[in-house]
Amino acid sequence: MEKIKVDVIIPTYKPGEEFEKVLERLEKQEYPINKIMIMNTEEKFWNRKWEEKFSGLEVHHIKKQEFDHGGTRKKAAQLSKGEVMVFMTQDAMPKNAGLIGNLVRPLLKDADTGAAYARQLPGKNCSFLECYTREFNYPAYSSRKTKKDIPRLGIKTYFCSNVCAAYKKDIYEQLGGFVERTIFNEDMILAGKMIQNGYGIFYAADAEVIHSHNYTGMQQFHRNFDLGVSQAEYPEIFQGLPSEGEGIRLVAGSAKYLLKKGKFWLLPSLIFQSGCKFLGYRAGKGYKRLPRRWILRCTMNPDYWR
Repeated sequence: MEKIKVDVIIPTYKPGEEFEKVLERLEKQEYPINKIMIMNTEEKFWNRKWEEKFSGLEVHHIKKQEFDHGGTRKKAAQLSKGEVMVFMTQDAMPKNAGLIGNLVRPLLKDADTGAAYARQLPGKNCSFLECYTREFNYPAYSSRKTKKDIPRLGIKTYFCSNVCAAYKKDIYEQLGGFVERTIFNEDMILAGKMIQNGYGIFYAADAEVIHSHNYTGMQQFHRNFDLGVSQAEYPEIFQGLPSEGEGIRLVAGSAKYLLKKGKFWLLPSLIFQSGCKFLGYRAGKGYKRLPRRWILRCTMNPDYWR
């Protein structure tokens, strides 16, 4: 495979021992990484020993009030000299040494593919329901999505996750990159622009990271509130592509899966979690009609509103 310059970019906040393991696995990747760029929030939480232990680390420190899901990543992209930029989160654990190569390959294969994102596998402590959600959103087969898939896939056409995703620098810059300010969803906003401008998004099922969360009902509410806000703030991307249909498919598939596996006692939990997601999403979509004090209670990111 042709070798190009690849930078890995990771925003961090209070990174711990688990993050050190992420760096260890990135250092062992078969495809060479030019630089690992860290956008760290609050220097006092950073372990300087990592800069001595891992070659190729470039660390930039910012204040908590400066962090933005889009703006911080955009700043890192401006500093990057890579032809491909791989964005990751600090809790995305590479499953093996083939991660970077398997992400880069589809970008080299097709000139019109602007981004590729990895498969997310459940962690050891992942709940039964969340394991199914991982499989629903990240199946075992790869696929490429373009504008022609919108009638079939709807909003799923724009799905892309910066938990682990690679972007071609030239296409990224041509479309203006990540938005400067967003509460959430900077990855799908950019993916939507790529799709609308005729580029493809590749889901690389053989590029695998271990990443999952066991959110409570209220955490699901807060997360989906922010998701709704992000879609409401960018109608030019999301208008006419509601998320409810995809949510219904997930709930129906989860219920069938529970019954098939004989886990019927988990159905009330599914209903509760799904209700929290739906209410949070609808509240977020209509956030402009809510009092500020309600918004601050609903959001997962109060700093965004301050």
